[in-house]
Amino acid sequence: MLAIGLMSGTSLDGIDAALVEIRPRCDGYAIALQRFECIPFQAHLRDELLALLPPNEGSVERLAHLHKKLGEAYARAARTVAESTQPAFVASHGQTVWHDGAANVTLQIGDAFAIREALHATVCYDFRSADTAAGGHGAPLVAHVDALLLRDEREDRIVLNLGGIANVTLLRAGAPVQEAIAFDTGPANMLLDRFVAERTGGAATFDRDGALAAAGRVDEALLAAMLRDEYFAASPPKTTGRERFGSHFLARYAGELARLSTQDGAATLTELSAASIAQSVVQAGFAGARTIVSGGGARNRTLLARLAARLDGARVETTDAMGIPPDAKEAIAFAVLGYETLRGRAGNVPAATGARHPAVLGAIAPYELPALLDAIARESTAS
Repeated sequence: MLAIGLMSGTSLDGIDAALVEIRPRCDGYAIALQRFECIPFQAHLRDELLALLPPNEGSVERLAHLHKKLGEAYARAARTVAESTQPAFVASHGQTVWHDGAANVTLQIGDAFAIREALHATVCYDFRSADTAAGGHGAPLVAHVDALLLRDEREDRIVLNLGGIANVTLLRAGAPVQEAIAFDTGPANMLLDRFVAERTGGAATFDRDGALAAAGRVDEALLAAMLRDEYFAASPPKTTGRERFGSHFLARYAGELARLSTQDGAATLTELSAASIAQSVVQAGFAGARTIVSGGGARNRTLLARLAARLDGARVETTDAMGIPPDAKEAIAFAVLGYETLRGRAGNVPAATGARHPAVLGAIAPYELPALLDAIARESTAS
């Protein structure tokens, strides 16, 4: 069955759209990526989003207008990646505008009915609310898909996504899906991207290939101060976002950063990401496990090298090695979660999110839904 997964994350770099063939296989899935597009946000839309997000204060009016505009942007992205193909369904993560996992509060916007109108297909959306209603953090959700697609019978694996925030799924060899361990470790690209954009006056919005960090030197005193943030010492389940690690986090260290060159600042913030990820992995007892990396940060060679060094030279590679392009992995994951929703199967991992029980995730904007559910039932029975 062909499906489209849509994802836009905390980095705000754009909309990831994946056209995926999904086939049930035993208790998991076989997937084949047909097409992938990363469509940058239009400048005015990104500016409006930034103005709404923490530490800024938005308004209900602004939120409502952005909900509509984002839905239309997701619809265009889905139409672009579909080309002449008619997907069976679309799964849209939406854009997180507020997340407080400890309070079981999360909100993603982006009108699913605008997508349905443009694609003439059922749309699954609002994946996190079922988990928060069950007492969970609403994140991380991709742990379920990581376990379905990437667990191995013979080796422990770390599945690491480097978006604005870094999140890990820790998979013991041969363990069932519901025993996955997953949580957000802290910032991945968010602080580094913001710093580079400020230092370059917007001429650059990220450290391409980690070149700036590679040319710099880590300020160990500043790194130690940043690592004292209480989030890094907290035990899972835990999730975080722009509410904690937005521009206000950098502002707290503005004086120290101002004394550093662009290269040294980039090196220090890169090391913060590597150190906090490695610390979390070691504390969880996964030091030495094979690490499989996705997300925009997977292209940052310096970050991957520093992470490998912090993990005592453990094998660190991108999801390319598993046949999944790093940039497409999250969008693929939500396409699979959409299939789970339509199949009526739980898509959360309570051990990861803190929910009281497994929950079927997602709301549904239906389009010829009986025929779709019948097709899914036939596929699932045949697997």
